[in-house]
Amino acid sequence: MELNEAKNKYIQTWGSLATSWGINKTMAQVHALLLVSTKPLSAEDIMETLKISRGNVNMNVRALIDWGIVSKEFVVGERKEFFVADKDIWELFKQITKERKKREIEPVIKVLDELQKVDDSTEEGEQFKKVLGDLSFVTTKVNSMLENAIKADEHWLLSNFTKIMKK
Repeated sequence: MELNEAKNKYIQTWGSLATSWGINKTMAQVHALLLVSTKPLSAEDIMETLKISRGNVNMNVRALIDWGIVSKEFVVGERKEFFVADKDIWELFKQITKERKKREIEPVIKVLDELQKVDDSTEEGEQFKKVLGDLSFVTTKVNSMLENAIKADEHWLLSNFTKIMKK
C-alpha cells in the first residue's frame, strides 16, 4: 500500500469510527487529515483533499479549535488561515477526555445531584432517590477517574490500566 492510499484509508476509517463515539464523521476526517499532514493546511487544502464544501470545512475546523485539538498557524507570505493538529497523541487523549468530561459527565452529575433533592418519603420516592444515588456514585467515580487521567502522565495511566486489565 502506498503512503497516500494508507493516509486516505486512515482518514476514511477514522471518520467512520468517530460516529460510534458520537462525533461528526466530517469533523473526525478533518482532524485525521490534519494529524497526518506534515505541514499546515488551509481551508482550500482541506476542501480539495476531503471533497467537502468551504462551509463544512469552516464549521468543523471551528469545532476542532473549540475542542482545543486544532489551532491556527501563521504561514509567512500567506494571507489565508492555516490549521494544524497537535501531534502529541497523549495530549490529544487528555484534551478530548477533558472536553468530554466537561460536556457530558459534569452536566449529568449536576442533574443527578438536583434530582436527589426530591422531597418524597414514600417507598417510590425512596427507591427513586436510591437509584439516582447509585447513578451519581458511579458517575462521580468515572468523573474522578477521568480527572486522574487528565492530570496523569502517560506512564502512570498505562501502568494502572495494565494492572486493571490483569485483574
